[in-house]
Amino acid sequence: MMSNLRNLADQLFEKKLLQRDSSTTKLSRHPVHVVYGGAHLFKANTPRRLGDLALKATQEFAPNFAEFARAMCLPEAETLPPESESIKSLEKKLIDDENIVKSQNFPAWLAWKVYSRTIAKLQSEPVEDFRIDFEDGYGFRSDDEEDHHAFTASSELALSILSNQISPFYGVRPKAFAPETFKRAVRTLDIFLENLIERVQGRSLDRLVVTLPKIRKVQEVEILAELLRSVEERNQLRDGTLKIELMIETPEALIDFEGKIPLRKMVEAGQGRIVAAHFGAFDYTASFGIAGIYQHLRHDACNFARQIMQVALAPLGIRLSDSVTIEMPIPPHKGDHLSANQIFENKLMVQQAWRKHFNNITFSLKDGFYQSWDLHPSQLVARYAAVYTFFLQAFNDQAARLKNFIAKATQASLTGNTFDDAASANGLLNFFRQGLICGALDEQEVIENTGLTAEDIKTLDFQQLVQKYS
Repeated sequence: MMSNLRNLADQLFEKKLLQRDSSTTKLSRHPVHVVYGGAHLFKANTPRRLGDLALKATQEFAPNFAEFARAMCLPEAETLPPESESIKSLEKKLIDDENIVKSQNFPAWLAWKVYSRTIAKLQSEPVEDFRIDFEDGYGFRSDDEEDHHAFTASSELALSILSNQISPFYGVRPKAFAPETFKRAVRTLDIFLENLIERVQGRSLDRLVVTLPKIRKVQEVEILAELLRSVEERNQLRDGTLKIELMIETPEALIDFEGKIPLRKMVEAGQGRIVAAHFGAFDYTASFGIAGIYQHLRHDACNFARQIMQVALAPLGIRLSDSVTIEMPIPPHKGDHLSANQIFENKLMVQQAWRKHFNNITFSLKDGFYQSWDLHPSQLVARYAAVYTFFLQAFNDQAARLKNFIAKATQASLTGNTFDDAASANGLLNFFRQGLICGALDEQEVIENTGLTAEDIKTLDFQQLVQKYS
């Protein structure tokens, strides 16, 4: 009797459970942000230009790691020396042997490490993802003018691709597929994509995405997928080359008129092209009549929307992106001959905006949204500062917990006053996976401090880890 039951169970397991798509997450790079810029302003060297402007802002408003730490309110930044000579002396010690300083003065090490990596990032690859915008960042113009910018922006993008100046990820946002803007959106896409494909001379466009804004109906996604398929067929591109991002910024995108959550239907309608979903906090909150002064990405209405997005889309491997900080780090006073008070006010305004952006990014990271938006070059400074701080600050603690847990493999463990069991192991693994993906953590450092190989981290399969180390 038991034998028959077990045989039946084995058959059912193989038929109904073993073959089911586990949607295991693979270690592949994703951008930590997306920069939006009006199509009329885009040039082939825009990513590099944005990095140069961010470096200039850093030099002007946070010229050393101590000032930088205070600007971002890094942990215990107030303990760092204010005098330039003392800062230089401490920096020399860090350069000579950072591990000694790290063990004796962790806040100083963290500030220096975050600052150094931020500067290096702005020098080497300041923009990871860029969206050429024909919607909110562009506005409404005559047909002739938008036709012209669709052609010039796609020409500049082609030049940027051919000269290896473009960011690793890139794309275009047309106007919404609402009745009043549908024809204009399609016309822009037609001009943009046809010109781009012709000019890239066979270069791969696998990382090009079309971002569909203000979605209200599943059919909008279906139409875009069909249009992109037509473009591919006409230009002999591989099926699925052109990808789609969903913009979730209307109530109807989250709960339709039948009371159902349509997000997975949108993914199905995308016919395998959906790679990401971006949350638009300001259009979303405005739709409820929330006053402008209270519109921000931490509003309870936004928390609700993000949680629906996570539950519906994260299991499918769809990348999720949070919204934007609208307070820009722009100095109020311009010119070469500013008074001492004007210089002080400039620094105050820029650093306040940096802190706001830093805190919003950290909030998103804690919420499991590892990407969000930048709208101004100076926001890149706070972007990388927040991302690197998030991972570097917790690295030692997380590594100790994971290493201790793996050492005991199948047992629950106690590290300090934190209880770890199998349920928390995946959270620890995910921390290192995300840190590696975005470049905040060095692979060799992770291997040395956790005892795991690179392949261990890539699999994110706890059961396999238990079998391997038990």
